Amino acid sequence: MMSHRQKAAAFWLGGLLLVLILLVVFRQILLPFIAGAAFAYALHPAADWLERRGLSRFAAAGAILAVLAVLIVAILILLVPLLVNQMIELLRGLPGYLTRLEQMFGASLDSEWARFLGIDAESIRTAIAAFTSQGVGIATTLIGSLWTGGWAIVDIVSLLVVTPFITFYLLRDWHQMIARVDRLLPRDQAEEIRRLGRDIDHKVSAFVRGQLLVGLLLGIFYAIMLVAIGLNYGLLIGLSAGILSFIPYLGFTVGFAVSIIIAIVQFWPDWPWLLAVVLVFSVGELLEGYILQPRLIGRNVGLHPVWLIFSLFAFGLLFGFVGLLIAIPLGAAIGVILRFGIERYQASTLYRGTGPMDVL
Repeated sequence: MMSHRQKAAAFWLGGLLLVLILLVVFRQILLPFIAGAAFAYALHPAADWLERRGLSRFAAAGAILAVLAVLIVAILILLVPLLVNQMIELLRGLPGYLTRLEQMFGASLDSEWARFLGIDAESIRTAIAAFTSQGVGIATTLIGSLWTGGWAIVDIVSLLVVTPFITFYLLRDWHQMIARVDRLLPRDQAEEIRRLGRDIDHKVSAFVRGQLLVGLLLGIFYAIMLVAIGLNYGLLIGLSAGILSFIPYLGFTVGFAVSIIIAIVQFWPDWPWLLAVVLVFSVGELLEGYILQPRLIGRNVGLHPVWLIFSLFAFGLLFGFVGLLIAIPLGAAIGVILRFGIERYQASTLYRGTGPMDVL
């Protein structure tokens, strides 16, 4: 006979397994629902604020959705075409940039230091030549594959049409849904589950909302400064670096590497411009580490970069693109649950034993 605690554990593990199976089965249609839930989760504090100012919940959700729709339409009309054009030009021009780099530093590949380090100059030249010969069609192939894939078109249409409705209804009924879930909690453990839920909400909301704002501000900073320097594709590189900074250090690393390659080809031998690019990313890293993250996220809710990267790989493997969207919030939630489990384990007799504690 199983004890009450064992039955409860079996019930929750079975429920979790069922949820995972359903997510895998329906992963191809989850995108608008995940996006709608993410928008509702991020925006429900704004709806609460408007409700406290006298608006009904229906009117508050409608007002937020209207503002969000205007912002998205403005971005689609003003910014997306420019960024797509810059991306196509960058992909088409990248082989040429690599070729010019090889021509500029080709002598270094044949130097004594290169041979001492085991660098095969001929292999590098062959790889660059192959990439150059095939790289002209990269942009066309990439953009074409995005638009010709059947599910890609369905995802885009569903995001534009279905997601706003899901966001609206979830925003409108947010508190009722939370109350219904609360009534379903086992009464003996209800308070403990509520405490765990509050901890998860604190970690996820602080990190996700804060990191999104950090990425937005960094992207604007990088884009403005790189465009001011005159770096080719500065707007695309700057905004991309800001978006990628959602994962700590990734935005800085990718943006800096691409910017330096383009700056060397574009400005060499005018080295002050290279220093200007280095200065932009150095200032951006200092802003992120010492001003933006401490003020917008807080030092006590940061997630380890290795855990974030593992979450992206794991959920991306399980659920594809949808998994990438939910990886960070779920990774943060799982981290909180694991810490809770470790605390319970360290407080149990399984860890402490039944005999007297050793004195160290």
